[in-house]
Amino acid sequence: MSRCLILFTAIALIFSGCGSEPTETAETAAVQPEPEAVVETPALCVDAGPQTPRDISNPHGLNTTPIDRAPAPSEMNLCNLHTHTNAEHKGPGFSVFVDDSDYGGYACNETADLTEAELEPLEGAYGKVKPGDTIEVHWVHTSCPIETPGPTLNACVTDTCGEPLLRVEAQTFLVVNDSNALDFAEFAYNGTVRNDFHQAASLPSGTGDPVEFFGSSTGPDFTQSECSPFKVTWSVRPTCAKLDIASLHRWAESDNIFGETESHGVRQLVTAPELLAPIQ
Repeated sequence: MSRCLILFTAIALIFSGCGSEPTETAETAAVQPEPEAVVETPALCVDAGPQTPRDISNPHGLNTTPIDRAPAPSEMNLCNLHTHTNAEHKGPGFSVFVDDSDYGGYACNETADLTEAELEPLEGAYGKVKPGDTIEVHWVHTSCPIETPGPTLNACVTDTCGEPLLRVEAQTFLVVNDSNALDFAEFAYNGTVRNDFHQAASLPSGTGDPVEFFGSSTGPDFTQSECSPFKVTWSVRPTCAKLDIASLHRWAESDNIFGETESHGVRQLVTAPELLAPIQ
């Protein structure tokens, strides 16, 4: 009798476990990782042609879109003049990265060595610039027979000349409160006409041989996926020069023909080789 009871009990235990689900506990449950979000990289706008700004110390580039080289600035009309804070390009004399904001870009290498006197605040009519800041100045030239220079790139085209050759001469300045530094009036437009071309009073010299290359227009509206359609011959001087901030304020107060009252933002550096033209 006891042997049958034991056998019956064993059989009952075996069948009681058939088909039962194992109990899942916090210790035995397998932790399933959440799938990683897929981040799509915006496509490069390679069809727009070579882009700007760039590191002028790096000649490498893969964009060989044909662009007609613009004549020398003395053979073109100055159509626009404006500034950016900080430098849009990176060069041997302006390689200190500021940040990636609309007023980021690069600062002159000598910025940290300025004296207290050079950094003395000075208020005036030209906004978004103070002593110690870096600015990149652009003298825009056009092949169009314009009547007069003016605000924005719209001043560089006419009703009968919608696709001009464009050239931008660029110089980066370190802005200081020092009347012995360069006066912006030396480089401004004062109604000067030479050989029937509108011209700046002069273009900067003594800051190294300009680096010439093909590119585009700049400004914070453009990125490596939202490119500028303008085709430009660039000439960028490789080192900084000190500029008296009071002279910038005087220029703004003079009701300059370009309507410039403050410095513009920057386009972040273009680094994709597919968007850069080779520098010869």
